[in-house]
Amino acid sequence: MSASQINEISTSIKNLVRNDVGAFCSLIGVIFVEKLPKTRSGKILRGTVRKICNGKEYPIPATIEDPAVLDQIKDATTEWKKSLK
Repeated sequence: MSASQINEISTSIKNLVRNDVGAFCSLIGVIFVEKLPKTRSGKILRGTVRKICNGKEYPIPATIEDPAVLDQIKDATTEWKKSLK
């Protein structure tokens, strides 16, 4: 995906949330990643993703399918936070 496509999709998502949910729920930004961390049974590790995005320590679950995904999310979050400054 090109940078202009990412910006366009990001803006569309932000506008949808603002219009459908309300201005009090507006998003600061959207981060795109290749994969989400999942358990071997296919459940998305939402709590772990939330901790990564909030800069908190997180355990690597024993049931994770691909632990490298966590590092990719952490790197993408770090880059996004740098772009805000």
